[in-house]
Amino acid sequence: MKTIKITPRGYCHGVVNAINTITNLDHLSMKFPVYILGMVIHNKQMVNSLENLGYITLHDPTKTRLELLDLIDSGTVIFTAHGVSPDVYKKAKLKGLEIIDTTCDDVFKSQDVIKNYLEKEYDVIYIGKHSHPESEAAKGISDKIHIIENINNLETLNIENKKIVITNQTTMSIYDVFNISEKAKLVYPNIEFINEICDATRIRQEAISNIPSEVDHVYVVGDKLSNNSRKLVQVASEQSNVSSSLIESITDIDIKELSNYSCVAVSSGASTPTKVTSEVIKFLELFDKNDKSTHDITSKLTIKNLLTKKALPK
Repeated sequence: MKTIKITPRGYCHGVVNAINTITNLDHLSMKFPVYILGMVIHNKQMVNSLENLGYITLHDPTKTRLELLDLIDSGTVIFTAHGVSPDVYKKAKLKGLEIIDTTCDDVFKSQDVIKNYLEKEYDVIYIGKHSHPESEAAKGISDKIHIIENINNLETLNIENKKIVITNQTTMSIYDVFNISEKAKLVYPNIEFINEICDATRIRQEAISNIPSEVDHVYVVGDKLSNNSRKLVQVASEQSNVSSSLIESITDIDIKELSNYSCVAVSSGASTPTKVTSEVIKFLELFDKNDKSTHDITSKLTIKNLLTKKALPK
């Protein structure tokens, strides 16, 4: 089948940094056990691979990072690429934990922007997902930060401060951020806008917005928990008017549905392992609806061959 490979694909620099930092730690000087506070990246395949190497992931969508810290009494704690609030950092130090911080540089930059405006006595409207760890980290900086996900949330705010800035989670839709910000200008005429969409997110969304007209369907390879992956699906549907689906691996491909297409395109979230996306692309390129030998969607990837790194000492 004709398969268009949308670029860029694969890990963003923040994910590369997080995984490399974790897998290249000096085991001889570390405190054990080693905990990862939340999913290191929003990809269950990589989380499972790290757990196979001996890292303990603490993930519970009903708990904050601060609450998850209560589960750790000793050892090393790794902060994920999404960042943590000042209270989380302080609590980890008070517990005597060794801290490994893999927060993405773009997230650090976003947090610094927020802190600078808070020092100038601004209120901050933050466009992000309430349940996302990056938004949680931002919210933990100050009670002057107001998290909103959409225009309806914006209309429930009642900020009396005349000094207001609006910014965003780094992995939101560039189109949603623009629309919400334009509405915010009508509600708060003096509002200032700081766009913190990271380049990896922006470039991928722009690429999907400009796919060729011959494309019948877009496959976005990514975890269902990955906000940037879900936003790529949204952009494909809303901006390119092309049907799209989020698949975590080759096993999620619907053969019956695929047989209806002549040309497909493939993109991936910024936290999707290249091996996973490559397997999907290879399958699609070889697919022939009339040849059942090309219909096998069994993955050859395992938690052991997805990440070939040295395991932690027992």
